[in-house]
Formats: sequence, C-alpha cells, structure tokens
Amino acid sequence: MEPPIIAYAAILVFVISYALIATEKVHRVAAALGGVAAMILLGLVNADSAFFTPHTGVDWNVLFLLFGMMVIVSILRHTGLFEYIALWAARTSQGRPTRLIILLVVVTAVFSPILDNVTTVLLVTPVTLSVCQRLRIDPLPHLIALILTANVGGLSTLIADPPNIIIASRAGLTFNDFLVHALPLCIILLVVLVGLLQLLFRKQLHVHVDVDEALRGLTPGDAIEDKALLARCLTVLVLTMVAFGLHTLLPVDPSIIALLGAGAMVLVSRTTPQEFLGEVEWMTLAFFMALFVLVGALVEVGVIGTIGRMAANLMHGDELLGATGLLLFSTVVGGLIDNIPYTTAMTPVVAQMVSSTGQVGADSPLWWTFVFGADLGGNATAVAAGANVVVLGVAAKWGRPISFWRFTRVGLVVTAVTVALTWVYVWLRYFVLA
Repeated sequence: MEPPIIAYAAILVFVISYALIATEKVHRVAAALGGVAAMILLGLVNADSAFFTPHTGVDWNVLFLLFGMMVIVSILRHTGLFEYIALWAARTSQGRPTRLIILLVVVTAVFSPILDNVTTVLLVTPVTLSVCQRLRIDPLPHLIALILTANVGGLSTLIADPPNIIIASRAGLTFNDFLVHALPLCIILLVVLVGLLQLLFRKQLHVHVDVDEALRGLTPGDAIEDKALLARCLTVLVLTMVAFGLHTLLPVDPSIIALLGAGAMVLVSRTTPQEFLGEVEWMTLAFFMALFVLVGALVEVGVIGTIGRMAANLMHGDELLGATGLLLFSTVVGGLIDNIPYTTAMTPVVAQMVSSTGQVGADSPLWWTFVFGADLGGNATAVAAGANVVVLGVAAKWGRPISFWRFTRVGLVVTAVTVALTWVYVWLRYFVLA
C-alpha cells in the first residue's frame, strides 16, 4: 500500500533535521527543535504525544537519569578528586608516556561504569591536558586514548553511554543485565585497546621526563582541601552505584536512584542550587527531548513500523544474520553521525526485529549487538560520539587542536579490530555456547 503524503513529509523533515545535526551546519539543538516545530505544523505532534505517550514522546526516565548523574558529577568536581587523580597519574607514571597512557586508560575505565562517557571525558580531559602540560609531553596520543577508552568503556553498564540508556529503556534491560552481557566484552576490548595504543603511538611514546622537576614538589594530597566533604560525597556515590545494581530487587527505576543520589549529594555537600544546577548540560537534555519527539512523529505515521517489518523480513528468521547485519550497520552509520540520534531513531526498528524472533529483553542477541555497534561505532570518526566532540573542543581551547583526520586514522583501525572481536564474542556467547 502506498504510504500517505504526510508520511513522506515527516521523513523529509526528519532527514533534513538529521543532516543539519550530522553536518553541524546548524547547532544540533536548534536543528532538532526546528524539526519538532515542523512536525507540529504538519499536525503530527501535540502535547499529549510529545509529553505523555510512551512510544511517541519524551522518555522521562532517560532524561532524569542523565540529569541526576550530571548533578552528582558537578558536585564531585568541586571536591578536588579529579585534580588528585591527575597528580597521582603524573607521579605514578614516573615521567614515562607509555606508562601514563596505560594509567589514563585505567582511570577512564574506572569512571566509565559510574558515569556516562560524555561526563567522563569532561572530567578526565582537563586532567589529561594538565598532566601532559606539567610533564611537557605531547597530549595528542593521550587525548585520543581517552576518547577511545571512554567509548569502549561505554559498553560496561546501563549508565555508561547515552545509547545504553535509550536502548535499555525500550528493551527492558536492567543494570545487572549489562554487567552480565556487556561488561565481559568491555574488559576484553580494553585489554586489546591498551596493546593497540602502544602499537599505534609507538613513536610518540619514547620519551622520558623528570617528574620531580615538572611537578615541583606537588603531591596528590595537595588537591584535596576538605577531606570530610570528599568522604561524604564518595559515600553517596558508592551507595548510588550499589542501588543501581540492586534496582531490580528494590524495585526502583534507575532514574529515581539517580535523582535520590543527586539529592543526597546536594545535602551532604551543602551546595547551593546556583552551583550544582549551573554545571548541568541543559542543551544536551533539550537535544534528547527534541530527538524523542522527532522519532515519535515517524512512529505516529507508521514509518518506523514499516522499516522494522522490512528489517525483520530480511533476516529470514536467521538471528545470526540479523545480529551480524545490525552490528555492522550500527557501526558504520554510528561512525558517520552522532550515535545518540542514530540510537533514538533505530530503537523502535530493532524492537520490531526482536519481536519477530519471539525473544524479549536480555535474552535477545539483537539488543546486545545493537548496543555494541552503537557504542563502538563512536570510535570511528571525530564526530561519531558526543565524547569525541567534547574532547576535541576542550583540546582546541587549550591550544592543542586535533584534526578530524588525525583522530579518524586511529579511530578506524581501533573500530575495525574491536568490532571484529565483538562479532566473535556475539557468535560464541549467543549462538555456539548458548
């Protein structure tokens, strides 16, 4: 049956908005909100569909989870914890860039399960630049290593990467599901990544620096001015992480846990609203809201359902074929454009594919290949993930710009290797050993 004219109009609006987001000709928030305005004029969006309908409107669980974690991080930033880590890394590396790059991978990997990767790089990038500046070494290999590690580390937990949050909300995946299915792969890939970084940056890492002269007597402890405050904030953070792990038993949604953690952090730190709200990434939250509504309009006119049925038919009932295609497609497309709008648009399509297999939730390898492809594709190019854009932007402000192709040359190699290993993992875990 021929789709109605309104469906073509909705597709056109979505494609134009997406193109503007991908090419950055217009600020991504403005492009997304402009698309929503066009959908409203077409009569495809109203207050009910945008704010109160689960499948066509804003996913408030995702937004409040991100908001809560942003508040927690904004308060932790003021404790001196991250400056402490920078000085610790500089001292522990003993002036060897090879050792430092491994330490930064470890530090980023430790933060990744706790924070989303955009937040992680926002915190660790200044740390990395500060360490390299103090040691007078080239920060480029370490910044690229930070991006790659954050995106690979994004596999580890439900809250480690925005695509995980979006997919988990639709698929019904829990925090513990990610620990069982995604964390083992994440650990394998991080070990491989360390070896790849040593190989790819072998020329830049063969220098040695006098750490004592570079730091001039500074020690990690100098960064912590209020140890009691740090102890209180870390206690709240640990309790919040424990609650995430137990949320299926409590039962409490992750978004509520994040808000409770943020509230507790505000109380124990006695932070003012101006301080903890001033560092929340409001533009990111607005961008998410607009994307949910844009995709919801396509659901409303039946476009997503049609694409989902076509994808399910192409599988011919072969789940391995479907998983392979989804992994490769997510990696390629996710490497060309930001993986957040890609995931938002594809989630209803994958839901349609999953429903055709008779499996649901964490039992379906399709959901996991979708997660893996969306997260790992973020390493392919300089604009493929929010973490990449953040690091390159901060580096440029510090006077150490990284060109699109300088990053992409390394990113493509790492993406190819990690995705190949991921396919082997999926094949063995879900089809050979299942």
